[in-house]
Amino acid sequence: MAEAGPGRLIAGGRSADVYEAGDGRVLRRYRDGRPADRVAREAEVMAHARAHGVPVPEVFDVAGCDIVMERADGPTMLTVLGRRPLAFRRQARLLARLHAVVHAVPALEWLPAPFGDGDGAQVLLHRDLHPQNVILTADGPRIIDWEGAARGPAVADVAMTWVIVGFSSVPPTGLSAAAVRTVQALFTRSFLAAAGPVDRDWLAAAVRQRLTDPHLLPPERVRLERLRVA
Repeated sequence: MAEAGPGRLIAGGRSADVYEAGDGRVLRRYRDGRPADRVAREAEVMAHARAHGVPVPEVFDVAGCDIVMERADGPTMLTVLGRRPLAFRRQARLLARLHAVVHAVPALEWLPAPFGDGDGAQVLLHRDLHPQNVILTADGPRIIDWEGAARGPAVADVAMTWVIVGFSSVPPTGLSAAAVRTVQALFTRSFLAAAGPVDRDWLAAAVRQRLTDPHLLPPERVRLERLRVA
């Protein structure tokens, strides 16, 4: 792949940018110069999940820090919540259903097991499955950003989503700060009701795991540190 982006920059996250690539494709490029085999493993996870019925963009090519994949056109779930906050229950239930679809997939044996190799079923975990990583296309939702995929018990993934949606800083949505906090709390509660139950030990484990994320923003880290000692 060439060093320059192949087309217009259309999206950017905490660790990667997404460019137009033409022919219904996009190029996801990591900015941190991570090893090529790490990127290749992410692409392999996406292909594995897709082969088992998970709504994941098709991967066409992998080279260095680049993945060329199918373009998923549509707003993110977060954008939809910003436009229609009263739809929080519907979107929370959809997110819970997507978790169930992911957790029906057997885990690849070489994936890391950050929650241990306990006696329970080891299934595919996304570990970052929140409203900003769900694109709502005309053909249904698509789950993106699989760099943190792992294996473990399904409850661990639900707990990770709880800590992310409940305590992360939300990008601008057009709502006031007070409205964002209200929708965030209602959405989190509705998601747990649909995807749970999750006991306090798993929630605490998710907080500890989230605190290891190098991309955490300082306010997020402060909130989680307070939660950990509460």
